Amino acid sequence: MKIFINIDNNNQKSVEIKEILIKLTEKFNFKIVEDIESCDIIFSIGGDGTFLKTSRLSSQKPIIGINTGTLGYLTEINPENIEKALIDIENGDYYIEERMMIEGEIIKPNGDVIEIPESLNEIAISKNTFGVVRFDAIVNEKLINSYTADGILICTPTGSTAYNLSCGGPIVDPTAEIITLTPIAPHTVINRSLILSDDSMVKIKITELRENTSSYVLYDGKPIEVFSDDIIQIRKSDKITRIIKLDERSFIDTIRENIS
Repeated sequence: MKIFINIDNNNQKSVEIKEILIKLTEKFNFKIVEDIESCDIIFSIGGDGTFLKTSRLSSQKPIIGINTGTLGYLTEINPENIEKALIDIENGDYYIEERMMIEGEIIKPNGDVIEIPESLNEIAISKNTFGVVRFDAIVNEKLINSYTADGILICTPTGSTAYNLSCGGPIVDPTAEIITLTPIAPHTVINRSLILSDDSMVKIKITELRENTSSYVLYDGKPIEVFSDDIIQIRKSDKITRIIKLDERSFIDTIRENIS
């Protein structure tokens, strides 16, 4: 079985764990490859941020995460369990969980289009330190609401326990196929998320950015600046992330362990 390793090179612990993983694979029927397209599975070493980056690179190859970060909602194993994980994988004692992703584009007033890559957690519209963003939220060509807010999250079920959770959004079973809209600090009495079917087309039109206010599209944390009259269009991606799971822990177990 061929393994590709993606790591957080800025994390010394991740670098050390990579060397341990490479040495351990020599005891088993695994081969480390440098080309991600030629691998059978991918090891992501780092935190959830590294895992999100790996999901965009994965070409839908199965991923397993080794956690050297903090919470590790997405990473399956801790460093001390690497050898056991390799044994389970070699013996076929695992299953693969498929997670939906979202993608989109930014449509400029002159018709130019900037692609937004597929994202496992969320695509957010947010602002800098100053001011607020005014925008219309449109679903399937119908106006849902006009917001004055710090931004809005369009997130997958996997992303429900990320930024969405901090903004008061719902926790969703990560294997579900829905899209959640959660406003960020809206200037309104009602602050509620909206749950949409996975075939929904979401458009966010930036209607006003006041002086000294900048706004950004953040796809799993990676920024693209947007401006007044830009339209951000978001939908379910045809691509998925395939995550290797070694035990039958439910997402409820993960939530309890990480939040309580």
